[in-house]
Amino acid sequence: MSTYLEPRRVRISARPDEPAVIEIDGHDVASAVAAYRITQTQDEGPEVTLYVAEGWKGVEFDGMAEVVVEPADLRHVVVDFLQAVDWRKLDAAVLDRADLDGKPGELTRGVLAQLTEWAQGA
Repeated sequence: MSTYLEPRRVRISARPDEPAVIEIDGHDVASAVAAYRITQTQDEGPEVTLYVAEGWKGVEFDGMAEVVVEPADLRHVVVDFLQAVDWRKLDAAVLDRADLDGKPGELTRGVLAQLTEWAQGA
């Protein structure tokens, strides 16, 4: 893992209909990045965390957010998603599903289907 404490110039452009652009100080690093996270608090500047693809051998970084490079581990994305779920809304949405069939496991299947649909943006 590498952490660059001095600011770097970061450019990220991600659109559904185009390949992602991820540049650090003008160097294209998109092919090495499996995921990224941008965070910022009121009192601090932005921090970009790059989760690199397995087998990544490195790239030169050079310049306007703190950059943290870590092995790709997307579990935090799942955890963040699940922690953001309002159990009341989930309960209501599952009980309102038309695909409940009265068979064993229907509520578990309903919960998984509902969470999947929400994760897909539905």
